[in-house]
This record gives sequence, structure tokens and C-alpha cells, in this order.
Amino acid sequence: MVFSSLLFLFRFLPCVLVIYFIVPGCFKNTWKNLVLFLSSLVFYAWGEPVYIVLMLFSTVVDYINGGFAGYFIKRNRKNTARLFVILSAVINLLLLGVFKYAGFVTGIWNNISGMDIKIKELALPIGISFYTFQTMSYTIDVYRKEAEPERNIINFGAYVSMFPQLIAGPVVRFKDISVMLRERKIQADKLSYGTIRFVAGLGKKVILANQAGEIFKMIISNDPHSLTTLSAWFGLLMFSFQIYFDFSGYSDMAIGLMAIFGFIIPENFNYPYMSKSITEFWRRWHISLGTWFKEYVYIPLGGSRKKMPRTFCNIFIVWFLTGLWHGASFNFIAWGMYFCFFLLLEKTWLLKILGRIPAVFGHIYAILVVYAGWLLFAWEDITGHRAFIKTMAGMASAGFSNRSTMYMLVSNIILLVILIAGSTNIPARAAKWICGRNEICKSILQAAFVAVVFIISVSYLVNGTYNPFLYFRF
Repeated sequence: MVFSSLLFLFRFLPCVLVIYFIVPGCFKNTWKNLVLFLSSLVFYAWGEPVYIVLMLFSTVVDYINGGFAGYFIKRNRKNTARLFVILSAVINLLLLGVFKYAGFVTGIWNNISGMDIKIKELALPIGISFYTFQTMSYTIDVYRKEAEPERNIINFGAYVSMFPQLIAGPVVRFKDISVMLRERKIQADKLSYGTIRFVAGLGKKVILANQAGEIFKMIISNDPHSLTTLSAWFGLLMFSFQIYFDFSGYSDMAIGLMAIFGFIIPENFNYPYMSKSITEFWRRWHISLGTWFKEYVYIPLGGSRKKMPRTFCNIFIVWFLTGLWHGASFNFIAWGMYFCFFLLLEKTWLLKILGRIPAVFGHIYAILVVYAGWLLFAWEDITGHRAFIKTMAGMASAGFSNRSTMYMLVSNIILLVILIAGSTNIPARAAKWICGRNEICKSILQAAFVAVVFIISVSYLVNGTYNPFLYFRF
């Protein structure tokens, strides 16, 4: 089940909201958290009932390890507490390794050794990369005394399985919402903000990402040798917009739903395509994942406090893991190393140069680097990369352009303008300019926005248009 489906919008979500608002918020929201916990299990079981056991196992394991870590840390027995943190990390990473990386590692070993070890292919549990990081952060935060151990297993189960951000984030650390699990209140401003944010994300996903993705799918379905150079460049541009609006749209929907339920969680995207460097881009893109790696990998390794070679090594480790986190494939590792290279360049000398030249040149540089990076991300097999690169370079194409290419560009020019504008803060600035400080105008504009975007999105869904979700595979 995905948010951008009629089943979720008109059946699952209304039922959950009715029950949630009817149930009293007594006993520090335990009953409301129970509703969230059980509804999240139903949400997850809709697609993968078998893996509920895996999620419940992770919940119990980290609840116990976090409890023991907190118990011993309060008694100044750090070494004993550290054992439970290590146990939690080992179990979580082992589960992630078995389900996500076992086949990849086995394939590498077979190629190196010449052996033919076969293992059973296991379906990847949806969202395992996200909730594994969340449960690991809990025990670490308890050990660091940045969060109190959760004694109520229902509250902890709701945190682990929370369906709004279960399958694709944002990655929410326990310390960010531990107080809200017990003390949140349903407020009109949160309901209003959450509804607007959810509908905005739905529009990003259904109206923008799906249309861009359909064009990209149509282009790559052709033989690369039959494509023109211009159509190949346009296809990758559409993928760049698809992955941004797909993922940021889902994050917006998750943030909006969490607000409706009374939670305020950190942002995950901040107009990354407006960046003027790759360093800035990764402060704006998938913010929650970058924050997780910074706090739980980069800083513990020494961060940038050590000498330059050690700092470079730390950055390399983080970006190798970032690439590997996205998928068990060499293209994702290469994608991580690609950005690692530019980040190291910027850390040594490039950022200084970018700071001395007009911002527009830094923006062009960042966009071109990111654009080329999506080429590594779009295909898991190296054959797809080679063929498309040759076509983009004009080495294996049907010419630079032709009549069908121009027709495709002209017929999608309005969509392209909307995609470009939507990836910047121009719409938000325009709305602010129109209404200024007039609250009535702002309310009318927001209501009209919600109504129009929701109706158009539902119309697309009713027509059964192309509706994938890219981050399911992560």
C-alpha cells in the first residue's frame, strides 16, 4: 500500500483517523500510540505480512537492549551498557545484511573464488533500511544520555513501525520524538499544516513525478541506438525531476501525516536543486539520512577534527556506506564514490573558488554534477550506463535531433516549466507576495490549493496512470 493510492486515501487513512481521534489521549497517549502501532502493522502487512515478524523482532530486540543500556549507563557501568549497544547494532546490521546484501556479497565471492555458492533469493522487506537505522539510533542515543529509555513497549513499537514514515523515511531519531510520544496534543494548526503538507506531497508525487517518470520510461524503452542525443539528455533530465519529486513528495506526505497525528519531525528536503555546490546539495537532499551518517558514523570516526588524511578517510567511509545503503549493487557504490570525489575537491580548494565567483556559476556546476550523478543511479547494470552515455555523447545515436524529438519537447514544455519552478522556492515566494500578511487571503489560497491539487491527483489515480515509487527498493 502506498500513500498515492485510492485504497490508502479513501479507505485506510480515513478509518485510522476516525479511530485515532475517537480514542482518548490518556495515560500519556498510550491508547493513541496503540492505534498507531496496530494500524502501522496492518499497513505493513498489506504488502508483506510475513515480514511483520521481522519488524516485531527488531522492536523487541532494541526495546530490550535500549532498556539494559539505559539501566547500566545510569549506574556508571559504561562498558556493560556498551555491550548492549553493540549487540543491538550487530543484530540490526546482520538482519539488514541477510535480506539486502547476502546475494550481492555471495556473487562477489563467487567471482573472486570461482566457486558457485547459491543462496535463496529473499524479497527485500519494504523500508528495512529506514527502520533499521531508526532502531539503532535509539540504543545509541540512550547510551549517550541523549534520550531516556522507553519503558512502554507500545510507545516504542509505535515509534519503530509508524506507518507515515515507515517505508521511505524521513529517518526519525528517537530523541527527536521521544517527548512527543507521551505529551503531544491534537491542535488545529497542526491539522491544517499537516493537511496542506500532505496534499502538496501527493501533488508532487502524482502530478509531477509520475509524469516525468512516464516520459523517462518511454525514452529508455527504446533501443539506445534509435534515440537522438537530445532525447537522451531530455530523458535523464526527466529522471532527475522524477526522483526529486517522488522522494520529496513522499517525505512531504510523511511529514504532513505525522503533523496530523501530533508529531513534528525534521525536514528531509530543502530545494536541493537550488544549491551552488555539492556540499550544499547534500545539506539539502535527504537531510535525515545525511544527519544520521554524520552523527552516528562521521563524528564517531573523528569527523574533521583529525588531520586531513584521516578526515578524507572518514568522508570516504561515509560515502561508501551511503552508496551501499541505497542498494546492493556496484552502481550505487560508484554513485557514492562519485559524490565523495567532488566533496573532497570542495573541502580542499574548490569551495574557496566557488565563493569568489558569481553564484550562478556555482549553481550551474552543482546542477551539472548532480545531473551526471543520476546517470549512475538510474541503472543497476553497467550495460545501461554505457549505452546511454554513448547516446548522450552522440556516439551511438540517431543524430542530434529529429521531428519526433522536437514534438516530444514541445508537447512537454509546460510540464518542464512547472517541474523547474516546482523544484525551487518560486511558488512559495509567489504565494507570499500575493497575500503578504493578509491571513484571510492566505487561508483562501491554501484552501484553493488543497482542493485543486487533491482533485487533480485523484483524477490521475482514477485513470490508473503510471504510479511507481522509486524508494521502495531501498
